[in-house]
Amino acid sequence: MMQGLVIGLGNPDRGDDGVGRVVAQNLRRMAPAGIAVREHDGEASGLIALLPAELPVVIIDAARAGGTAGRIHRFDAGAGPLPAELGAWSSHGLGLAQAIELARVLGRLPRCCIVFAVEGASFALAAGLSPAVAAAAQALPAQILAELAALAAPGAPERGNGP
Repeated sequence: MMQGLVIGLGNPDRGDDGVGRVVAQNLRRMAPAGIAVREHDGEASGLIALLPAELPVVIIDAARAGGTAGRIHRFDAGAGPLPAELGAWSSHGLGLAQAIELARVLGRLPRCCIVFAVEGASFALAAGLSPAVAAAAQALPAQILAELAALAAPGAPERGNGP
C-alpha cells in the first residue's frame, strides 16, 4: 500500500535545474516499500495529474532566488502559497509555485504537500549539476525519508511544520 509520493522535477539537460530528478533517482535506491518515487519535467498540468489527494507528497525542484548554491529550502505548500521572494523556481513553462496554486484552486492539492527547493548556481544547457547542488542532491534523500517517516508516525499532523 502506498504511503507517500515523492516527485523530483526538472530538466536534466539544464544544469542545476535537474536537481529534483537526481534527488528522485538517489531516493529511489533507498526508499522503503510504500514510498513511490517519480520524475517529472515540471509541466503544470502533468504535475497536477500526478498528485494524489489522500497521500503525503514531497516535491523537489531547483530554485533561482539568488541565494547560496546548494541551500535547501523547505516549505509546507499545503499550509499556504510558496514565498514569492524565491522568484522563478524553474525553467519549465509555469513555475512550481503557479502549478501548486492552480492545484489548490482546482481542489487537487494534497493537504500534506512539502516542497524542497534547492538553490541552483547554473542552469546552462548541457551542463551537469554544480558541486554544491550535487552535494545537496546526495544529502536530501535522507531528509525526505525522515520527513515522510515523521508524517506516518501515529498522531502526526496532517501537514508538515512549515518552513
